[in-house]
Amino acid sequence: MKTFYKQGSADFPRLLTDRMFYDAEIACYYRGFLDGAIRYVEEFQLLDPILWRRFVEQFRTAADDADNGWRGEYWGKMMRGACFVYSYTKNEALMKTLTDTVRDMLDSEDENGRISAYPITHEFDGWDMWCRKYVLLGLQYYLEICRDEELKKRIIASMCRQTDYIISKIGDTNQKKLPITMATRHWRGLNSSSILEPIVRLYNLTGEKRYFDFATYIVECGGTDVANIFDLAYENDLLPYQYPVTKAYEMTSCFEGLLEYYRVTKNERYKTAILNFANRILESEFTVIGSSGCTHELFDHSFFRQANTTNNPVMQETCVTVTLMKFFQRLLLLTGESKFADAFEISMYNAFLGAINTEKKVGKVKIFGDVEWIHEPLPFDSYSPLTAGTRGIQVGGLKRMADGHYYGCCACIAPAGCGLIPQMHLLNEENGLVMSLFIDGTVATTTPTGHPITLETVTDYPRDGHVEIICRLDAPEAFTLKLRNPAWSKHTLLSVNGERISASEGFISITREWKDGDRITLDLDMRTEVIRPTPYGTDILMNRVVWGHNYMVSTFDREDPLAKHHIALRRGPLMLAQDNRLGYSVDTPIEVLTDADEAVAELVDPKKVPYPCIIAATVSLTDGSQMLVTDYASAGKTWNEESKMAVWMLTK
Repeated sequence: MKTFYKQGSADFPRLLTDRMFYDAEIACYYRGFLDGAIRYVEEFQLLDPILWRRFVEQFRTAADDADNGWRGEYWGKMMRGACFVYSYTKNEALMKTLTDTVRDMLDSEDENGRISAYPITHEFDGWDMWCRKYVLLGLQYYLEICRDEELKKRIIASMCRQTDYIISKIGDTNQKKLPITMATRHWRGLNSSSILEPIVRLYNLTGEKRYFDFATYIVECGGTDVANIFDLAYENDLLPYQYPVTKAYEMTSCFEGLLEYYRVTKNERYKTAILNFANRILESEFTVIGSSGCTHELFDHSFFRQANTTNNPVMQETCVTVTLMKFFQRLLLLTGESKFADAFEISMYNAFLGAINTEKKVGKVKIFGDVEWIHEPLPFDSYSPLTAGTRGIQVGGLKRMADGHYYGCCACIAPAGCGLIPQMHLLNEENGLVMSLFIDGTVATTTPTGHPITLETVTDYPRDGHVEIICRLDAPEAFTLKLRNPAWSKHTLLSVNGERISASEGFISITREWKDGDRITLDLDMRTEVIRPTPYGTDILMNRVVWGHNYMVSTFDREDPLAKHHIALRRGPLMLAQDNRLGYSVDTPIEVLTDADEAVAELVDPKKVPYPCIIAATVSLTDGSQMLVTDYASAGKTWNEESKMAVWMLTK
């Protein structure tokens, strides 16, 4: 068996990336609301041993048998995010909780090596493979924080047994096996094919050729039984919403797997397909809040349709948001292109933070059957409004468990969004450091020669654009420090120890001999930008699902006539939003005073707002009055009409 490389070793990253980023030890210590958000999720959700035991129980009772469910995804999804969060908080209570539930999960393995919430008589149907994917991923990410060498060996052995059993049943029909795209009755095989990611990761852990061969088989199957989505992306003639299957989360998960496969094979065709797919998302699906899908959870030309009032309120799924954040993070590692860090930040500050259930509201739950349902708040919302609407409209991925409690897919995946923030903050490069996020606090790591360095960031960002970074190191050292210059900042000012430096687009490279106490001053342009919808007229969408037949039907789509009567306001990375609690109705048209596509807006004391917020501002209207707004993430938190909200604001 190949040596297991612990995160932080010099060798591990060169197995995983084709750039010169490496995975050195990085410790982040944040001040302010981001630290509060991470610790809120840790306390409210991740430290709950009863919740973890409940999730493991779904495997012991084959709970998904009766309804072809997906309860088996909950544990692995939440484990991945919990491991990310632990890497930030270093909370030993969380480590104990995670270790206990990992041991519990390993004990649920049956005599065939299976860990499945489906019985053997009903396996490889519904969401079985999808859930097995998340069991593998949960265990793999736990390995990265595990300090018990014997437990590591037990985990790897279990993953091998689980995967060997799958390989014995799934594969070429000539070997009398079930094709992977047929190991489900949903989305033409996208969900089952997404197991590619943990299979490649298992190959990296063990070096066993059979896992690489199985990954190759999955890639060659192309993700669905009706089209090879990897070929479609490589050819680049279609946008993702024009593919014959358009489930956003599952499709992106398949490309996450392809990205891992590319890192092993170095086949440039796959890299081209991955980047084509990513660029097409940014071009055609990425909305102002950093998510995708205006029809349920589907790619549907969201960038162009986002201001339609006719869109389904079940939209902008949190699962999609977090999956995009993780995809963008891996794309930054792959390419070093700042646009992926820009996109990550937009998703983080808007759609993701907006989904955190800070008020512990109970969302709307559609009750099935006459059994008892125990209503309780989940830590995250599932869907996010764009035009006038409310949060908390539905629990995505809702499933009731035998004890009467319920949970949802978005609530399980979302902790990963918290944990990805420190991972995105700073990267180690062979010749220096790369800072992508500007967060009040400190980050400690090592220089290219292995000496300790701490970068202290003093800032009120994103409330304002002034950022100061102070270097702390024991001895002078020459290396390159790169700072992200966000694409939205039209006029960025940068200086080191008072000496002005030209601010290039993308990442600004500063190569010098750094000394203890060196101070970088960055001033980002935080003007309030007016965004208007892009007209599109009509379109043909693949967004009608014929349930029971696993079939998608093309539909005719016409632009909403009201769409052009909307604007959105962006200040730095933050979208501004209306909220009924701010003294007006979001359904009443307004006319914003603008100058060259900039709104006249001034920050005000957040204490003037009747709810906690990152920023509050007054926006001048043409009638001489002012409209109070806040950041999008803070709006709508009552989950009812009282805080009806809009990021796309209705105009006269």
